[in-house]
Amino acid sequence: MNQYIGNLIIRIVLGVTFFAHGLAKFQSGIDNVAGWFTSIGLPGGLAYGVATVELVGGILLIIGLGVRYVGLLFALILAGAIVKVNGAAGLLGDGKNPGYELDLALLSMGAYLFVVKAEGYVDRFLKEKVMKKK
Repeated sequence: MNQYIGNLIIRIVLGVTFFAHGLAKFQSGIDNVAGWFTSIGLPGGLAYGVATVELVGGILLIIGLGVRYVGLLFALILAGAIVKVNGAAGLLGDGKNPGYELDLALLSMGAYLFVVKAEGYVDRFLKEKVMKKK
């Protein structure tokens, strides 16, 4: 039961965080975000995919569907962010740019959900109710 509660806390916090970041990308103008992606050497179209994964993935984590795989997707996005955006500034930043400590913490949360095979409410419901009928 304690591990379930711990998984729930990580799942909800990570889900809300990514939902908010995905929503912000769309609200601030996804074309602006695509332009920023291009300015750092990434394909601008990638911004649409990242924002969608953040928004939809956040909702999925909150409701508890596809928890392991969404956690893995978030970990991969954050690994890319560390390498391409914040890595050069160091863990705590360089005085001008933020560091990657928050990205590393969120990456760890996503990786944890994947590695421990965490399930959410909908995952467990489907496993118990739907799969047993087959």
